[in-house]
Amino acid sequence: MKVLMLNGSCKPNGNTNRALLEVGAQLEKEGIEYEIYQIGGKPVRDCIGCGKCTESGCVFTDDGVNEFIAKAKAADGFVFGTPVYYAHPSGRILSFLDRAFYSGGGAFEFKPGASVTVARRGGNTASFDCLNKYFGIRQMPVAGSTYWNMAHGRVPGEAEMDEEGMRTMRNLARNLAWMMKCFEAGKNSGIALPDTESGEMTNFIR
Repeated sequence: MKVLMLNGSCKPNGNTNRALLEVGAQLEKEGIEYEIYQIGGKPVRDCIGCGKCTESGCVFTDDGVNEFIAKAKAADGFVFGTPVYYAHPSGRILSFLDRAFYSGGGAFEFKPGASVTVARRGGNTASFDCLNKYFGIRQMPVAGSTYWNMAHGRVPGEAEMDEEGMRTMRNLARNLAWMMKCFEAGKNSGIALPDTESGEMTNFIR
């Protein structure tokens, strides 16, 4: 089994990455592989609602969204990590996830997910709530921890000094691993995925 993580920071070795590494180290102890996908500092397009999604994902191919979708299809669980900018996730991770879920949402369905946020001081819970909404719209069970999945730090390396934050990351990994193993056991026992309904979306504006 494998967890695909997304680092929504431009800094590949910043505090967000450090928090994800703490999750990853514990996942490996639980016998689960992980990969951190770094968005990087190049421009990321917003979703423009063009409706031209393809089987490969988004019609725009000048960033990593479609590569991430391809990796998501093979993943068994997810962790989305973001730094906090003005009490909100980074704009680039929101643009990235909007397009990934809009054009390739099937790659995420019924797989457990979790979000991780890192701030200097405030804005963690607002950012945490924002990222968690992606899970709810794609029937993804959400893994929790012994506190909200957040850590504190300003300059690279400071998050590691947040003892409670690092413990929260490790406990998140334990809970996520447990969920994934339970889902795998259910699958192997022949328990089918929910047969949820789909159809026309209600439009209240006539």
